[in-house]
Amino acid sequence: MTFQQLILAAGLMALPFASSAQENFANTITAADLEKHLRVLAADDMEGRETGTRGQRKAAEYIASQFAAEGLKPLVKTTDGKLGYQQPYTLYKKAWGDFYVKAGEKRFELQKDFIPNGLLYLPTETTYETIFAGYGIGDAAYDDYAGRDVKGKAVVILDDEPKTADGKTRVGGTTEPSKWGGPNGWRAKSLLAKEKGAAQLFIVSAESAEAFKQLLTQRSAMMGRFNRMSLKAGTENVSSVGVFLISTDMAATLLHTPVATLNQAMKQVSQSEKPGTTALAGSVAVKADRIDEKTESSNVLGFIEGTDKKDEVLIVSSHYDHIGISADGQINNGANDDGSGTVSVLEIAQAFTKAKATGKGPRRSILFLTVSGEEKGLLGSEYYADMSPVIPLDKTVADLNIDMVGRVDDLHQGKSENYIYVIGSDKLSSDLHKISEETNKKNINMELDYKYNDPKDAQRIYYRSDHYNFAKHQIPIIFYFNGLHDDYHKPTDDVEKIDFKLAEKSARLVFYTAWEIANRDQRLAVDSNKQ
Repeated sequence: MTFQQLILAAGLMALPFASSAQENFANTITAADLEKHLRVLAADDMEGRETGTRGQRKAAEYIASQFAAEGLKPLVKTTDGKLGYQQPYTLYKKAWGDFYVKAGEKRFELQKDFIPNGLLYLPTETTYETIFAGYGIGDAAYDDYAGRDVKGKAVVILDDEPKTADGKTRVGGTTEPSKWGGPNGWRAKSLLAKEKGAAQLFIVSAESAEAFKQLLTQRSAMMGRFNRMSLKAGTENVSSVGVFLISTDMAATLLHTPVATLNQAMKQVSQSEKPGTTALAGSVAVKADRIDEKTESSNVLGFIEGTDKKDEVLIVSSHYDHIGISADGQINNGANDDGSGTVSVLEIAQAFTKAKATGKGPRRSILFLTVSGEEKGLLGSEYYADMSPVIPLDKTVADLNIDMVGRVDDLHQGKSENYIYVIGSDKLSSDLHKISEETNKKNINMELDYKYNDPKDAQRIYYRSDHYNFAKHQIPIIFYFNGLHDDYHKPTDDVEKIDFKLAEKSARLVFYTAWEIANRDQRLAVDSNKQ
């Protein structure tokens, strides 16, 4: 039996052996080149690459220029009928329009003076009588609404719940908060106020003035969920009754009373065994408009045509967007997330173009796909996979996705730092999983960590990057990831913290794996469903 026959009998022909040429091309992926590209993409002048911004568009132009310089083919038809590298798409979002609260001669602004809980829609300025209702509790043992008619009024209440001198709640009689207290007490209070017919609800923060400012900053960072982008224009669930978190100073203005008088009233209410009544009242005007906005973004695509199996296509992907500029003006450069994956794609693309230039190009075609909109909900890859695949999905054999490589997470600090999390390799294809493991063993010998591949993993990482938009279409995927760290989604995610030698090894592993998939005789089998 010949050596070739022995290999066939062992069932290993699906995995071509590494060649010195293949190794030479892999070696063109270098730490120095990765750093060179990343210092451009993660520079301050990219302004954090937030989807739909000038910085994101500038990053897209850089990636497209690199694809062009390496000789990758453009695939996207432009408006003038030519082909380009960028795949444009439109995003829609609902955002706050004119949103303010007025009382007396003062106008209070969203995120500067107050934070809403939920979506209020009140496009016309509307005036209400304001009334102070203690803690806003409605309980058999403690009822702030007894004898009060709040229908159609704006109700001002205190956060948390009254307690005795020894720290026990007056409602429950224990040191544990009742449903009216603690961080979630506002939910029960807002439901009750709406049942009582309140038109608006203002909750006075129990925090100090300085702490309230910090709270505004923290909550403002979370307000993005009310401005979510979508690939389709749509409706949202809104209410005409708002719930506002405000300061003591703002509450005093709403009740047309001096701060000192309100502080005295609040002290009296907090110390009384039973709810008291006060004459504090005033008026307030509210406007909260929601508007439709459109923004333009793009994916960037570069293509290498294969030889005898060119109609079958492998995708190598990353996302190049990040979270932009923080409310305090700091730039989130996103060197690791996902500048590291994007520069890996650029280097892998270069390695394959060098192979093709020497007559050793891949048998299958390869699409290098860098997407935007990942930080907005995997929108760029969703647009490609669900709405406008340039390569038909039934011709797409696999997606190798790279997101956050070149950093060592807390779980590996002081231990093995020669590792990569491999996620999804066995979910759809036993062939892909075998190729992944054998390729690594033969060429790179990194520790392949499958922690996040566990279906019971609480982080659900498998569903959180762009590969999933291909996996849901039964396209085999591998997600390469080095884990989370303290700089995740912070201005401190900078180039200086990247281990470029680790990023180099990861990128070479993806290259070798892509080489095997692109050059094997048989297309990857889709023979399992572990999603």
